[in-house]
Amino acid sequence: MDYFDPHIHMVSRTTDDYATLARMGCVAMSEPAFWAGFDRGSADSFRDYFRQLTETEPQRAAQYGIQHFTWLCINAKEAENVELSREVIAMIPEFLEKSNVLGIGEIGLNKNTKNEAIIFLEHLELAIEHNQLILIHTPHLEDKYQGTKMILDMLCDDKRIEPSHVLIDHVEEHTIGPVLEKGFWAGMTLYPISKCTPSRAVDMIERYGTDRLMPNSAGDWGPSKPTAIPDLIFEMRKRGHSEATIRKVVYENPIDFFSKSPNFHFTPRH
Repeated sequence: MDYFDPHIHMVSRTTDDYATLARMGCVAMSEPAFWAGFDRGSADSFRDYFRQLTETEPQRAAQYGIQHFTWLCINAKEAENVELSREVIAMIPEFLEKSNVLGIGEIGLNKNTKNEAIIFLEHLELAIEHNQLILIHTPHLEDKYQGTKMILDMLCDDKRIEPSHVLIDHVEEHTIGPVLEKGFWAGMTLYPISKCTPSRAVDMIERYGTDRLMPNSAGDWGPSKPTAIPDLIFEMRKRGHSEATIRKVVYENPIDFFSKSPNFHFTPRH
């Protein structure tokens, strides 16, 4: 089955991973800007990173028949440095017209600090000013519920934000309900040891339905599995879900959300 991975950090993966993903049915992916495994020291390092996301990774993906889209921001792990964050935010408009850029992300919170919230709001202002989609990172483990509540409050306080243009990622059982109730899209990150397993994700699909839900692998620097979406497909088949239901979750929903960006030019396989 053809599928999208709406959130995968391919800069942390080898070329062999592209080949494996293609063989497993991945036809397109989006890669949010994220942490590099270390804190970067200058805006120029982010400029080089944005070039990697908008120039190098699309070329790597294309070798295996995969379309690559991306998002731009300074991530929450580095947002404590407000001065650097503002330099990066000021630079982002240089890249928004690149053909594979879908919006601003993954912004959000890490430790739910005041500086993180300041930079989150300034990213929102950038997205509104340039009419961009928004992809949001919610914190890990013990910080997740409070961080998600803070994020929802900030989003809902700004009436200019259209919920259907916002994807709130890394939802779990205790945060998915409030995200969907407010009209936002919800991303389920399938990790082997944290966040959400394929089995738990299918539980949530069975409870909340398939609308505005998207699974992803993240595939980043920590323990992760880039082929996690095929694992979810197999789990849904094992439980007797129809191929049409599975296709909606792993293929049609990403197309629906990404199509809200004018830079989403996807060519289906025939």
